[in-house]
Amino acid sequence: MKWYLKAMKQYTDFSGRSRRKEYWMFNLFNAIIISSIIGVIAMLGVDDYAVMIPVGLYMLAILIPSLALTVRRLHDQGKSGWYMFVRCIPFVGGIWFLVLMCTDWEYNANQYGKNPKKPIDNEINDIGVV
Repeated sequence: MKWYLKAMKQYTDFSGRSRRKEYWMFNLFNAIIISSIIGVIAMLGVDDYAVMIPVGLYMLAILIPSLALTVRRLHDQGKSGWYMFVRCIPFVGGIWFLVLMCTDWEYNANQYGKNPKKPIDNEINDIGVV
């Protein structure tokens, strides 16, 4: 839950880096929340089209935090945020994007910031000691 809240607090922060764990935990909680909304509406016995309204509103609310987190995840690999448009390539774009999101980070600090996974190493590298 802390990863979900961290992503929501950095609502419009498109700079910096985010770990794989932060990205995937955010998406896991989104899936749980959307499934819960659908389940509650299904238990109420409401029409199928009525499900789209609350799910659509929730997805609209998380659109910007989700884009920001995706950009920060790409930054963690040293790639530009524009790489998220890889998904638009027919047939292979989705697979390529999934591989990008699963790929490990750059160990050292890159042009987008320090390594979020190793804060102690970042402090040592700033001093100049390896």
